[in-house]
Amino acid sequence: MTRSLQAVAYRHASVLESAAGGSRLGLETSRGATPAGVADHPRFFAGFLTSPQVASAGLLAVADVAAARYYQPQLRASLDPVVTGNGDRLRFESFSGCGGVYARLDVLAPGLDGGPVGHGTTNVDVNNPLREALSRIGSDDPLHLRVGPEELTVTTLDGPVVEKKVPLPDRWLRGFAEAQVIAAGFDLRAELSADEAVRFLRGLPRAGGGRRAVGGPRWVVPVGRGLRPTTRPVPGAVCLPGPERLAALQRVLRYATALRVHGPAVTGGAAGATAAAWEVVLPGMRLTLTLSPDASRGFSGEGGVLDALATDDAAEDAELIAVLLAWEPRVDVADLAAASGLAPERVRAALVRLGTSGRVGYDTAEAAYFHRELPYDAERVERHNPRLRAARALVAAGAVALDGPVGTVTAEDGHLHRVRDAAGVLSCSCPWWARYRGGRGPCKHALAVRMVRRGTAAQRVPAAAAGGAR
Repeated sequence: MTRSLQAVAYRHASVLESAAGGSRLGLETSRGATPAGVADHPRFFAGFLTSPQVASAGLLAVADVAAARYYQPQLRASLDPVVTGNGDRLRFESFSGCGGVYARLDVLAPGLDGGPVGHGTTNVDVNNPLREALSRIGSDDPLHLRVGPEELTVTTLDGPVVEKKVPLPDRWLRGFAEAQVIAAGFDLRAELSADEAVRFLRGLPRAGGGRRAVGGPRWVVPVGRGLRPTTRPVPGAVCLPGPERLAALQRVLRYATALRVHGPAVTGGAAGATAAAWEVVLPGMRLTLTLSPDASRGFSGEGGVLDALATDDAAEDAELIAVLLAWEPRVDVADLAAASGLAPERVRAALVRLGTSGRVGYDTAEAAYFHRELPYDAERVERHNPRLRAARALVAAGAVALDGPVGTVTAEDGHLHRVRDAAGVLSCSCPWWARYRGGRGPCKHALAVRMVRRGTAAQRVPAAAAGGAR
């Protein structure tokens, strides 16, 4: 697994201090993006939380996911959460160390009482002493929240006093992109009352060791006011692989007003495991965990971004759409289409491509994209995506021949693979396609055929780059 180190520097450690009339929570920010450009320590908010105990539990849940590995849990993980100010809300996000769980706490306008919310994205320091202090927040104590430095002039001081170097495996970076593409295909499948939510979630197993479920993935289906297990993907069912990965929701259950479950359409039959999003509705905020289709399978290999990365149009369109995002908390595809003059499908492809560099996320509760900025670049995601590199190598080598709806791809070992186009849906004769049936995106042969049909210029890469890709 390719890894790099990202230096995350703070002026001070985040602290929770007692003060006259309540407590003061100061969350320190690192270098981040704002509408005015890159800032060393941006400030997004200073005011009170209307539900301090709930917000503290939600923030701890996001930090729990950042520190967890649900698959091979003996390996340590630690990545500071990301905070985004969207003008009307604060979003705290994290990814698990194994890349299979994405967490987001949305503190909405009713949960904030104070000054305006700024715009921008950065890491926020959540250290161990702060975690311990947050767990002791009382229900009646007012809590003042500051996201950013105490004084704006603090950025003129010499050097940071707190610096962390955190590992960033490439699969985590790709996971942020894949999670938003997958979530965009979800619909609301079930909504449970607070009592039913508590009953269901507290009945789930707490630990599974990250092993694949015996007999296939777990499923649940809405029945009456609740959810019940089912052994197969009947229509309306939602996949629940690795239910122990919902453990972070336990922190906020006592404050829940509802539980909403989002997932893709399931028609029954022998459908494979799917991802799903589990959203706990809280006073003035929402906590959402999105689970990958298997505890041992991170989001990074799902292949949902490959088509968008493989088109020249999406690369050009993304540059235009990026200018129009404007840190909006709700990015409307129709509005972007009207403002850009692009067709809605091209806008969606551009948003997918922007997602590969962390510039957009997807909120299942509002069925809308949102703007944020992460310190990743799309070229890095493309460079470290083996199927995309392999497809470009096949195109560059002239290995693709088209004959009507059928494309023939000559693989590196000389084998011929037939790629068929049925109403825009590609299938391939290769073993990889036979195993996944498109459930993890296109194989390298189908991707290469699609590139040639679109006339996409192939990036010149050594033939060896195709080795090992599926």
